[in-house]
Amino acid sequence: MTPAARVQAAIEILDAVIASARDNGPPADQLVRDYFRTRRYAGSKDRRAVREHVFAAIRMLGERPENGRSAMLALVGPDLFDGSPHGPSVVGEGEAPAIASYVPAWIESQLSPLLGERDALLERAPLDLRVHAIKGDREALADALGAALTSHSPWGLRLEPDTRIDDHPAYRSGVVEVQDEGSQLVALACAPADGETVLDLCAGAGGKSLALAAMAPGARIIASDVNRQRLSQFAPRAERAGAEIEALLLDPPRELEGLMDLHGQCDLVLVDAPCSGSGTWRRNPEGRWRLTPERLDKLTELQDRVLDLAAPCVSPGGRLVFATCSILTREGADRIDAFLSRHSDFVSEDALPDVGRKAGQGRLLTPGHDGTDGFFVARLRRSC
Repeated sequence: MTPAARVQAAIEILDAVIASARDNGPPADQLVRDYFRTRRYAGSKDRRAVREHVFAAIRMLGERPENGRSAMLALVGPDLFDGSPHGPSVVGEGEAPAIASYVPAWIESQLSPLLGERDALLERAPLDLRVHAIKGDREALADALGAALTSHSPWGLRLEPDTRIDDHPAYRSGVVEVQDEGSQLVALACAPADGETVLDLCAGAGGKSLALAAMAPGARIIASDVNRQRLSQFAPRAERAGAEIEALLLDPPRELEGLMDLHGQCDLVLVDAPCSGSGTWRRNPEGRWRLTPERLDKLTELQDRVLDLAAPCVSPGGRLVFATCSILTREGADRIDAFLSRHSDFVSEDALPDVGRKAGQGRLLTPGHDGTDGFFVARLRRSC
């Protein structure tokens, strides 16, 4: 493929990504794969170059562009829009490039004032691993993998972006799991202990449940979610890690009934709530194109609801940990303030006094300050 043909291919993929972001369709990674599945003539260098064009444009543009042409005009300029065979047509009169920005304009006011340097939002994220504390030696694995030790997590290793780990014996045997350091620190804030009953209320595929089980192998860990498909992905991961974890599928909107047997029984409830994912924009930059004010409103309503479902499950003297992978104040400090106004029998504790920065009644981790994905985490204790 010529350089101009690569630009045209990126334009076609970006058109699909823009439409998919608008309509809540498949992610960009899948669309890139689908595009080349029907274009076997493209060599590996061409595929790599086109993919780099696509994701460079996505990272550059906080606002969802009108189309792929405006996105690529912003990225490479007009010189390759020369009308050559298989390349993009010549730039028309009045045709303008998209405007580079960090985030959509509407969301500027929603960003935490602690966010700081915006460039970190666009950098490529490293690959972080969590070492199973019982199964593996962190320093020895760092040497074996050529990894650096993470700055804050006592179990973390850091590798370069795009490092392959899924075929390594340490991964296949459950000695390491892929998990961002910020997510590991959420588990650290939970501080589970042997003999406790622990409920991971929004467990998803179970990454934090696995971390909690590794920290307290003598605890009863219950991984719960409303998504059958995501929860089903958890069993092989638990088997690989050698973790005994119960799975509890909840049936919306009857989650309260499904949790009734756990009311007042849990020493720890973790609410890793559904959120905008704004803390992971360096990994998923197209997420900026998918978030809308209406979707954010629905997410904060859901976060309040899940917190209210969790509260009765906490035993007297027990702990409720709330986390979102978000850098938006509405999905962090504001949610805890609202919860405490509804539940006077809970008080806040400083969950991570040596990490992140104080944000209301919790802590905010950010890519620029902490080198992690963006996370808000707060720990509350129920009165006896």
